[in-house]
Amino acid sequence: MAGILSGLTSFGHHLGVGSSYGAFIGPLSHIAARLHAIGAQARRALTGAPYSPMIVVCAHAGLKTGEDGPTHADPQHLQLFLENFPRGTAVTLTPWDPQEIWPLLAAALAKRFAVIVPFVTRPNERVPDRAALGLAAPEAAVDGVYLLRRPRGAGEGTIVLQESAAAYAFVEEALPLLEKDGLDPWVYYVASAELFDLLPAERQAAIFPEARAQEAMGITGFTLPTMYRWIRSDLGRAHTLYPYRAGHFLGSGQGPIVLAEAGLDGASQHEAITHYIAARRRS
Repeated sequence: MAGILSGLTSFGHHLGVGSSYGAFIGPLSHIAARLHAIGAQARRALTGAPYSPMIVVCAHAGLKTGEDGPTHADPQHLQLFLENFPRGTAVTLTPWDPQEIWPLLAAALAKRFAVIVPFVTRPNERVPDRAALGLAAPEAAVDGVYLLRRPRGAGEGTIVLQESAAAYAFVEEALPLLEKDGLDPWVYYVASAELFDLLPAERQAAIFPEARAQEAMGITGFTLPTMYRWIRSDLGRAHTLYPYRAGHFLGSGQGPIVLAEAGLDGASQHEAITHYIAARRRS
């Protein structure tokens, strides 16, 4: 399917869209996506025409697909595409809140990437009132990385979130516990590394200063290497939460059960963040 979409899209008259479980369409479409990007680049060199986008929807992405089995709730597929193409040819989109999907997709289409890869969760999610929760507006996602929650005071520590299930568990469960404890970190969300790459260097530094990366810990529903760019210190990486942290593939079960097994549920996040802040104080 991906090969057919790639071929049709390359002529510039169609916008090919394919969708399936991210665990499967991610690896199975990678070759076709790469060939489409090569063809689009050659066509632009010959004619000057902008890229014709091909969209690979990695649907049912994340650990909440665990009820379908460990083969389906796969955290690896983002790593196959993330920053793995020449700059400007491919983009990954990792919205957490449904309100972020359309701003991100519109931004990717406007930039005319050859390959657009959104990662979309499956379950019905409660759409948050972001203003009431003190969270950034969904449109902030188009910068690729954004400050989701600004601390009320000076702030202590930095949390970098990535992936829908992990972010929902943080916002709905971990954050209220942190506020109850009086812990007040900077909280960022990674919605698209490649959109962030297209910003001027000064803008990148203003959004996510290097000092934040040097102190941050991460929480992701994808693999640990997808966080290396944002988590620069040994202490931060040692405290980063990710699905394979316990050293095994996760089992089957309803979303909350699989998240708890991974240590990505709200209570586990709260405990890990508390330990991280205590470790920073000691160091």
